[in-house]
Amino acid sequence: MSDTGIRSRWVLANGVRTHYSEAGDDGKTLVALHGGGAGSSGASGMGLVLPLLGRDFRVLAPDSIGGFGLTDPSAPTPYGLISRTAHTADFVDALCLDKFSLLGNSQGAWSGAYYAMLHPDRVEKLIIVSSLTIATSMGIKQEPNEAMRALMGYDGTRDAMKRLLEALIIDKSRITDKLIDDRQQAATRPGAFEAFRRMAEGIEFVRSDPVLRLQTQWQEALPALTRRIPTLILWGTADTFALPATGRALAEMLPDARFEWVEGAGHQVQTDAPDRTAAIIREFLNG
Repeated sequence: MSDTGIRSRWVLANGVRTHYSEAGDDGKTLVALHGGGAGSSGASGMGLVLPLLGRDFRVLAPDSIGGFGLTDPSAPTPYGLISRTAHTADFVDALCLDKFSLLGNSQGAWSGAYYAMLHPDRVEKLIIVSSLTIATSMGIKQEPNEAMRALMGYDGTRDAMKRLLEALIIDKSRITDKLIDDRQQAATRPGAFEAFRRMAEGIEFVRSDPVLRLQTQWQEALPALTRRIPTLILWGTADTFALPATGRALAEMLPDARFEWVEGAGHQVQTDAPDRTAAIIREFLNG
C-alpha cells in the first residue's frame, strides 16, 4: 500500500491483464472510471478522491484498455468506448461484484452510463462528472476550444502532457511533477501510444457506422436510465473543456438526475476539489 492509502492491484479480466487502484475495505462498492486523456489511469484520474471515499466505501479504479495506465495495451478496442465498456463489464465480473455504484469522469462517465444501460439490475447509483462525451450522445453541440485542442494535440512529449493537464485541471498546484511524470510514463510505455490511436479509430468507426452509432444516441435511453437509477451529475463552474453551458444543457435534458455545481473546479472536478467532491458523493451514496 502507498502512503496515500491506495493499493495497486492486478486482475485478469476476460484475458486482459488489468491494473486497478483500490482504497477502503468495507462498505458499499464504488467503481471509479477515469477520463480519456493520454496517460490517464485510475490513480492519476481519481487518486486524490480515492482515499477520501475509501473511508466509507470500497473503491476500485481500473486502468482502462486503450493504452491507459498499466493495463495491457495490446487489448483490442475495435468499437472504441463500447469496447471500453465491455472491459468494464469484464473487470467487475472478474472481481465477482454483484451490485455496486459507478463513478465516471468524462469518457469514463460515458462507459459507466452505458454499462448501467446494459446492466441496470447491477448498478445501485450512477455518478457522472463533467462529461462532454455524454453531452454529445445527448445531441448537445459544443464548438472546439483550446482545452480540447490541448487534449487532442498530445504528441508524446512531456511539455505536451503538461499542457494537457493544464487544460483539465484549474488548480495548477495539483499538477505536480509526479503527476506529469506518471502520466507521461504511462502514455509512452511500449504499445500505449498505438493503443491510444486505435481507441480513437474505434470511436470514429462507431460514429460513422449507421448501425453502431445508434448506440451512442441517448436522447431517450439516458433520461429513462436516470428515472430508474439514482443519478448524480457533478460539473465544475470553471471547466474549460466541457463548458458550463454544456452542463446546463445536459441538466435540462435529465430532470430526474441530481445536478451539483462545484465552484472553481475544472474538467477533473475530483482533482480540483477532492474534499468537496468526496463529501457530495458520500452523502449521495449514503442517502
